[in-house]
Amino acid sequence: MALKSEPFVSVVTPVYNTEKYLAECIESVVNQTYQNLEYLIVNNCSTDSSLEIAQHYARGDKRIRICNNETFLDLMQNWNHAVSLISPESKYCKVVHADDWLFPECIARMVEIAEGNPSVGVVGAYRLDEDRVNLDGLPYPSTVVSGHKMCRWSLLGGPYIFGSPTSILLRSNLIRKRRRFYNESNIHADKEICFEVLKDVDFGFVHQVLTFTRRHNETVSTFSRRFDTYAIDNIAILKKYGPVYLDADEYQKRLSQLKRGYTKYLVKNIFDFREKAFFEYHKKALNKMDFRISVVTLLKYSLLELLDLKSNAKRIRSMITKVH
Repeated sequence: MALKSEPFVSVVTPVYNTEKYLAECIESVVNQTYQNLEYLIVNNCSTDSSLEIAQHYARGDKRIRICNNETFLDLMQNWNHAVSLISPESKYCKVVHADDWLFPECIARMVEIAEGNPSVGVVGAYRLDEDRVNLDGLPYPSTVVSGHKMCRWSLLGGPYIFGSPTSILLRSNLIRKRRRFYNESNIHADKEICFEVLKDVDFGFVHQVLTFTRRHNETVSTFSRRFDTYAIDNIAILKKYGPVYLDADEYQKRLSQLKRGYTKYLVKNIFDFREKAFFEYHKKALNKMDFRISVVTLLKYSLLELLDLKSNAKRIRSMITKVH
């Protein structure tokens, strides 16, 4: 696209103490092949050199705008604050986490899909997740899928291809029409918002690796893996959006499947002697959803786990005997 015909894109990076990765993130944005953009860096009271790094790049690129929060905001509050600052002239918004980065053609390729398909409100692509490529599963060469179909597919157990905010491009009007774009009470608000907006728009996809996601101890994703927040979130998302995208029989069947799997998972973690904080998190999440697991059900799956452990022990002893 020629620059004057390119729609204006707002790129947003919320920042809190990410000096180790921020320069790489910023450079990946300013070096995009797509040039008609603003880059908004929102500093959430960082105590390291993140602000100085951002200011260094802003001095050399007039497209960079820095916003300093006067007070520290919680993660989701800062996400909402950051996207609320996008230019009223922007047609698209691209969030890039401060520890992630974009491949050079990312914005150009995503905008191309959206511009060619006015019904598309969310655009995704393959991503490099540390050392592996994921967010796959959409058959090639499909580039536009009904939002309703995508959400049905995901709720019924299909591949999850929405990824994180870094992984997708959004039409800016989807953000502007909501007072708070992300649900601040949900650690997986980035997943929830995809199910919310895709009720009204289609999903576009680029069959190319366009983003990079980093995993490290400070990220939300690491917290989620430690407590496996994804397990209970799958049930929460189904309860909220299952009635929207599934018929009654599909919803009840899928809910029963997830509840059985989740109960087995909890029991297994009891036998794995998981930390107390793990069970406290899940107890709180269950109460929030008003989801109860009966004592009889727990005893049933505990017995099955014991039988499985006994069977595994026999197999291991048999293998050892054969080896020796």
